[in-house]
Amino acid sequence: MNSKALFGRLAAAALLVSASFSVAQAQVRRPTYSPAPARPVYSAVRPAPATPGIKFGVRAGVNVSDWSGDAVQSVMDLAGYTNGAVTKEMKPGVHAGLYATIPLGPGFAIEPGVSYSEKGAKLVGTLPWEKFDFLNARVTATSRMAYIDVPVLFKGYLTPGFYLFAGPQASFLVSNKVRVEAGALGFSAFKTDFDVKNQFRPVDFAAVGGLGYQFDSGFGLSAGYDFGLSSLDKNNRFDAQNRVIKASLNYSF
Repeated sequence: MNSKALFGRLAAAALLVSASFSVAQAQVRRPTYSPAPARPVYSAVRPAPATPGIKFGVRAGVNVSDWSGDAVQSVMDLAGYTNGAVTKEMKPGVHAGLYATIPLGPGFAIEPGVSYSEKGAKLVGTLPWEKFDFLNARVTATSRMAYIDVPVLFKGYLTPGFYLFAGPQASFLVSNKVRVEAGALGFSAFKTDFDVKNQFRPVDFAAVGGLGYQFDSGFGLSAGYDFGLSSLDKNNRFDAQNRVIKASLNYSF
């Protein structure tokens, strides 16, 4: 191989190496661009708060009951001639039962229930002569009625805990006995019960209303009033309706 050919090959090799180095250097210096991180997309529409599900509970409390109506007023008019010897008193009792709270939407619910409830009325007679007051002689006649109440209440919440309620109620008579008692000087001289259930209507209808407060712990307090709509006498001989004030403690779970 002559010197010219060798020199030409060396020159070609040098040019090839120089071109390769330039291309590699250009690739090293080429700027790289990384994609910008995606920004979170916020929706302007907020999800609606979840409606609570059905809750069950137990309720118990005290009753203070009485009768109202033309017959009761007639009795009290006659009692007025006894110079206070006959008076009408509220009868205490209890109630206890179960209920279910079914949400209808934000701030509203329907609450059916069933409970045992004691109702009735009480008349008290004393001796009309002051000189015998020391004897403390008393005769009482108490209608001791027991019902199974089935209310269907509509509840409206004014705040997250405070609510009002109202609705119809059907009450089924379980028993009704009139207890007559007589005594003096603190001793009982006479006491007997008369079963009068068959003389009263087996079903009583009432309008119920009241207010209450339900705590987050599940406990609650309520007070209500039962306004009887049906005449109690089965044979329509007298007109009288139930009136009941209720105070209750409940627990929902």
